Amino acid sequence: MQERELRDLIEDVREGRLPRRRFVQQMLGLGLTAPMAGMMLMHAGVAQAQTALPYKPTKRGGGGTLKLLWWQGPVHLNPHFAAGTKEQEGSRIFYEPLAAWDPDGNLVPVLAESIPTRDNGGLSADGRSVVWKLKKGVTWHDGKPFTADDVVFTAQYAGDPATATVTVGTYRDLKVEKVDSHTVRVVFAKPTPFWAEPLVGTVGMILPKHLFADFIGAKSRDNPANIKPVGTGPYKFLDFKPGDMLRGEANAAYHQPNRPYFDAIEMKGGGDASSAARAVLQTGEYDFAWNLQVEDEILKRLENGGKGKVNIVSGGNIEFIQLNYTDPWNEVEGERGHASSRHPAFSDKAVRQAMGLLVDRQGVQDFIYGRTGVATANFLNNPEKFRSPNMKFEFNVDKANQILEAAGWKKGSDGIRAKGNVKLKFVYQTSVNQPRQKTQAIIKDACSKAGIDLERKSVTASVFFGGDFANPDTYQKFWSDMQMYTTTMTQPDPQVFMEQYCTWELAQKANRWRRRNIRRWQSADYDAAHKAAQVELEPVKRAALFIRMNYLVCSDGYIIPVVFRPRASAATHKLSAPLSGFDNDLWALAHWFKEA
Repeated sequence: MQERELRDLIEDVREGRLPRRRFVQQMLGLGLTAPMAGMMLMHAGVAQAQTALPYKPTKRGGGGTLKLLWWQGPVHLNPHFAAGTKEQEGSRIFYEPLAAWDPDGNLVPVLAESIPTRDNGGLSADGRSVVWKLKKGVTWHDGKPFTADDVVFTAQYAGDPATATVTVGTYRDLKVEKVDSHTVRVVFAKPTPFWAEPLVGTVGMILPKHLFADFIGAKSRDNPANIKPVGTGPYKFLDFKPGDMLRGEANAAYHQPNRPYFDAIEMKGGGDASSAARAVLQTGEYDFAWNLQVEDEILKRLENGGKGKVNIVSGGNIEFIQLNYTDPWNEVEGERGHASSRHPAFSDKAVRQAMGLLVDRQGVQDFIYGRTGVATANFLNNPEKFRSPNMKFEFNVDKANQILEAAGWKKGSDGIRAKGNVKLKFVYQTSVNQPRQKTQAIIKDACSKAGIDLERKSVTASVFFGGDFANPDTYQKFWSDMQMYTTTMTQPDPQVFMEQYCTWELAQKANRWRRRNIRRWQSADYDAAHKAAQVELEPVKRAALFIRMNYLVCSDGYIIPVVFRPRASAATHKLSAPLSGFDNDLWALAHWFKEA
């Protein structure tokens, strides 16, 4: 289908000549996904489908305690400091964005009165501004009114470099203006096709100005509210033991009728993914377990226990290996992994190519992940429109040996290859997690056959993902040669997801390693493509730019995608919990209930 034909179809939907559902079906036939079809219509100013979330209770409360098991428990509750999904999820119990993403990629209003469109005057034709109408009658948990001042402040807070938020990239180049007490205008510095990033979803949770205004900038970490949240959400904060237990009670003044159903909520941290799955599927001790990175054979066996079911939700998550672009062992200007340094071995592309050939992706899928992990050579896998058809993967130990030999990496008496004073001996770190340790073992075995010695390092998940400024073992610092984890794509548009390879997102000592380019990879071509995509209003041309970005980062070899991971969670049979692959698991927490 040509660009002209696509634009004609979008216009047919706008004019009512073509039903939205039929347009989506045609796009699916072309290899797109439903979220991308919805986003294309939204970019073109076509009103989106209305999301109907299932909810049967006719009154607030009465449901007892909702027991969640987050085996990596949050260590703080400020969503704009959330380097990982566990802090995003913990914060989402209390804080809310203006809108959230449903499983089909549609925007659902939360603190917004409605979703901006061209027809309601919310979207400007030049892509430079969006007007949000805010819901009236909403109060913070301490009784203060929620107003436009809070929304304006949140953007200022998150966009201030001195505050050192992880969401600074979303807010630093825009301005949010107060129109009236319940209306704001987001003004972009340039045409912005993905206007639904700020104030939306995982990066859009609104903070109360009256509790955060005194802690903007350098004092941001001193705010008591970082661990004692006061939000607008369905549950009010009770107490918090970082990494262990988070408790809340129903918000009797919640702004949606008959919600929440549960009287209280508990989020238990600790343990591992296997024990979490067992606690829901086999014993029924908990209602919901998050992020079940467990071998599929074990999940199927536990499901036979009859207490619950495994939810497989498609999104854009990817389990991948990073090869360090910088030198993690030697300091430059007092900093390990300094952005100006280069890794002594991985700076040779032959070594990177060999490493890519030594990762048995298909074996990892077949023997570890099953339905919860699909072998891939792409970093960007979903929406399908953005998935490159050109990237292929291969597992070939002999070919890896040939490449290294030709590049001058010779085996020594110890069997380890070296060139000059540099040995192919690497530290390979990840979090403590059975599938990850098994993946490490598979890759270590293949590498040993190619003259590469891997030292496997497993870090407790609460430390690895914790973001402790003083801890050397966090994934943000990346003070090892290789590391592996899952990065999450929580929106149906890849702009934010792919920003993690831009040079302006380099994680460094100067920003407390709070930025998203953890591997510190740098490419002028990539930066240029991302900047072009930020202002390209034509959906098809924009898709081509993201496909190019995926090619640039994967073909350079510093990133080795392993498996594309649909989200796996567990829920008891009676729990109704709407999930989305494009937002946090708790995106619709107010609508959770138990069937009678």
